[in-house]
Parts: sequence; C-alpha cells; structure tokens
Amino acid sequence: MERECEEPVVVAVVTEPRFTQRYRDYLEEQKLLDRQHRVAKLRDGAVALPVLAGSLSEQHLRELRDRVAPGSACVLTRLPDPLPSKKARVRSPAQRLCLEVRRWMEDRGVTWTAELEADLPRSWQRHGDLILLSEDCFQATPWKSLEPELWETVASALGVQRLAKRGRVLPDGTRTPSVTLLLGDHGWVEHMDNGIRYTFDVTRCMFSFGNITEKLRVASLSCAGEVLVDLYAGIGYFTLPFLVHAGAAFVHACEWNPHAVDALRNNLEINGVADRCQIHFGDNRKLKLSNTADRVNLGLIPSSEEGWPVACRVLRKDVGGILHIHQNVESFSGKNPQPPGSSNVEKEHWPHPQKITTDKRGNRTTENFRGEMSSASKPEWQRWAESAETQIVSLLHQVHGKPWRTQILHVHPVKSYAPHVDHVVLDLECRPCPMVV
Repeated sequence: MERECEEPVVVAVVTEPRFTQRYRDYLEEQKLLDRQHRVAKLRDGAVALPVLAGSLSEQHLRELRDRVAPGSACVLTRLPDPLPSKKARVRSPAQRLCLEVRRWMEDRGVTWTAELEADLPRSWQRHGDLILLSEDCFQATPWKSLEPELWETVASALGVQRLAKRGRVLPDGTRTPSVTLLLGDHGWVEHMDNGIRYTFDVTRCMFSFGNITEKLRVASLSCAGEVLVDLYAGIGYFTLPFLVHAGAAFVHACEWNPHAVDALRNNLEINGVADRCQIHFGDNRKLKLSNTADRVNLGLIPSSEEGWPVACRVLRKDVGGILHIHQNVESFSGKNPQPPGSSNVEKEHWPHPQKITTDKRGNRTTENFRGEMSSASKPEWQRWAESAETQIVSLLHQVHGKPWRTQILHVHPVKSYAPHVDHVVLDLECRPCPMVV
C-alpha cells in the first residue's frame, strides 16, 4: 500500500505537441488522466500526459495511435520529477509535515520507515506562532539523534516559530502540565476565544479547547449585579466570560498555582476587567469569605468535591444562589459501576462536545425539589447529580444551621475526558427555606 506522504510513481503517455489536445480529450473521456500532476514538456520537445497508475492498457495505446491521432508516436514513460497540479498542491498540514520531514531525513541518510511515519503527529494545538504537539508522537529512537535541527524542520513545515510537546497532567494538585519546549526561548502565548484574550505559558498552565462550549454557555448567562466566586480560576477560563460577557458585578477568583495567577492577573488587565475582580491566591479551603456569592463556579475535574463546603459557606445566607459543579462521570457500558470521582484516568482527551439541557419540574420533597433530566442525558449523569444534590443539601444545613432546598436546573456535557468518562456540569439552585412563623 502506498503511504500517504510518499511520492507516487507517475506514469505518462508521451506524444508530439501537435497531438496533445486530442490525447488529453481521449484520456479525460476514458477517465484515465491523472489530474494530480501537471502535463510535462520533455527535453526532446515531446509532451508527457500523466495517467492514473495501472489504468492504461495496450488497447488504449492502440486507440491513441490508430484512431485518436493516426500516425502519432505513443509510448509510456515514468516521469522522473513529476510536478503536482494546482489542485494537488493543496495538501493538508499533516501531509505537508510528512513530506518535508521525510525528505529532510533522507537527505541525511536516514532510511524512512513505516515506524517513523506512524510516529508523526496527526493533530496538534496551535497558539499563534507556537504549536503544542501531543505526547504520543516523535517517540521512536531515531528522532533523538536528529535534535534540535529536527524541530526547526517540523516548525517550518507547520509554519510556526516555536514548538512544544505536552505530556500527562501532573498529579500535583495544581494540574501543572508536563510540557517540554522543543524550539523557542519561552512558552508564553496568546489565544483569542469568544472575544476574550487569554495569555499564558503553555509549559506552566493548562488550556483545554474542549471547554469552549461551557465558556460560551457561561458567557450567555445573565449575571448582571451578581457577585460570583470562582473557586478554581486558573488563568481565567470562566472568570473572564462571567465578567466580560455575562456582566457579573464582581468576581472573587481563587487560584493556588502561582503561574496561573500571573496569567490571570495579566488577562484581567488586557481585557479591561481588573477593577471588578479580586484574586485570592492560595488554598481555597482557607478562603476568608462567607455570605457573599450569588453564584459559585467549581470548575475542577475530575472532582470539585473538596470545594463543596467552601461553596456552601460563601453563598448568600438570605437568598442563596446557584452552584456550577464540574465532575468527571463514568459511563459504565455494562461494566461494574464505580463510585463517582473514582476514575483513575490520567490522560485528558480533546473533545467532541455537544450541548444538552434538561427540563425543569416543580415536584417537591420535604427539603428538595428536583429537575427532570433530558431523555438524551445519560442515567449515570442523573445518578451523580442527585447524589451531589443530597450532599450539598446536607452541607448547606451544617454550614448555615437551617434547612435549604435545592433544584437541579441543568446537567451539561462539556467534553469527553476519556473513554466512558464524561466531563459534565451540574447547575444546582440553592435557596434557604422560608422561616415558619
């Protein structure tokens, strides 16, 4: 089988220039003309018309000589340096990368193999003049001896100045990415997302394109006049949409990764909202806030459960508010179920997000009233949402010393985190029960 990046053998029909048009018309009619390569003029003045490999039979050659252009000379040849047609020159970035790296390797006497081709990246993240490669490429041994010149070739093929390669997220509590800078002197990049500018160091901070659906949803909320607490602010993934688009009056942004805090502070300034946000650096479990928030965002995966008591404490005692609770929820697919949050998945996958919402229902219980999940929603999401709601009700009672009622408003999928693991968000409305006189 011919590999995607390998230049194919191009066979052409050679004839005199005066017969070229008749030959072309016949080859097009018979669907034999190779449109991926240009017609070539040979040194002796003859013209070579590329044909599809293996398509031309002896009968076709006789037709050309005897009927299409009687008396013409008609031979087959292999084009030594076939030129691609205008259409063929439009290659995908992955094809262009493969061709350029292969040629560069062969110029240095390295034999190109199927193993090397399979080890090339098929997708990547682009941040301006920096491309972030995935961890599962350039792992074969031969690459090592070709660094750092190899990275200059890769960057040139992809049209960037800097390269980095990501690994798995480190289990250090701050979700620090394991990223190696391959080419360039720094990892700072800028990314525009829904009219918001994000700057960050890709070697120090996470940025998931898969969260875009949730950021767009947050941006569409009406938060005018509200005070919000973002317990896991990062570089401002959700803090900024709440401020820039949703119109939040003020945001308390909590973050304990110093590199993310540097980026967050800069992002608040360049987006013109620094005056409406206070950054709380450190462990949010020690946050000195209470009775403040109309809304709390808990954007941590695989689970934000450690922040639930804090979220309950910072809600306004008089009217309560809404919690946006992120969680990785397993879909069991017939396997033995595991408790929510028990996944041992280490690798984050880039998503194919979809938008699903649920209907509201006003059926009351003693302390709670629940919303009905969408029929398109997975039952595992509903079970986790109801379990989370039960725990939140208990925490609210403990923290505030009086009963509260809750309502599941929505459960949204954000992205696929791993096979059979979904990153979802629960919107939970929390209100203090009226005092009985």
